[in-house]
Amino acid sequence: MRTVPTLRQLRYLVAVVDRCHFGQAAAACNVSQSTLSAGIQELEDLLGAPLLERTKRTVVPTALGRDLADRSRGLLKGAEELMDVAQAAREPMAGPLHLGVIPTIGPFLLPRALPQLRETFPKLQLYLREDQTARLLERLDAGELDAVLLALPYALGDLEVMDLGEDRFSVVYPADHRLPATDAATPADIASENLLLLEDGHCLRDQALAACELEGARRNTAFNGTSLHTLAQMVANGLGVTLMPQMALDAGIVRGLDVAVRPMTGSAPHRRIGLVWRRTSARKETFRQLGEALRPFL
Repeated sequence: MRTVPTLRQLRYLVAVVDRCHFGQAAAACNVSQSTLSAGIQELEDLLGAPLLERTKRTVVPTALGRDLADRSRGLLKGAEELMDVAQAAREPMAGPLHLGVIPTIGPFLLPRALPQLRETFPKLQLYLREDQTARLLERLDAGELDAVLLALPYALGDLEVMDLGEDRFSVVYPADHRLPATDAATPADIASENLLLLEDGHCLRDQALAACELEGARRNTAFNGTSLHTLAQMVANGLGVTLMPQMALDAGIVRGLDVAVRPMTGSAPHRRIGLVWRRTSARKETFRQLGEALRPFL
């Protein structure tokens, strides 16, 4: 029977290729540097070819080393999915779960939901990663995350999605603003205003404009908020108006600020909140139960 590389050796190789540093790779693998070096040497001896070029200061992968590392990522991911299958069969709501969440959802939904999740699923170890949608989906595809909580619509490719509910948009404006004193604001009311938005990269920016039919509205290009909290403060200081999801308003984001809030007219302009995961994941029952537990907090 032909001897083949072990998963441990392949994991060491990927860690070194990713970091080009033995010490950092060893720390990432939770082993000593000598153990990692020995594992790489064993792999090179087995394959009969060098995988790394070593000097006193640097480590550079050879072409073969880089190619094998790329192939190894798929094997390691498959091995982890085998463990997930076994874990999900035993207890779907137990063990670690790495969840990505976008910044326009995490600070407003999770503080309310997490106490209930801990009580309902005491064996579930939830690890959270907050980032913009595109980067979270890259981590999901790479196997670094198990699922992502995000806002829709968004191009999701071949991912599976569970729709959790809607999050309506309202217009937030200075309390002494000249907007007509009506029950709801129209796109025409907002189109000529100094519209404050999140900076590029935040999906809420385009989702709010599309949902409220404001794609052609005049926008304040001098100010781009990095968070919804920043936008709320900018409005309170008279710099313009903004669009805010109900989730943030319910969390008290404008509490104590000298601003007014008015819903938008039309068919309740909103974004959808969804939980997405890889179609090949073995933890679909885990995600389904997690999504059902999150629904009441929308």
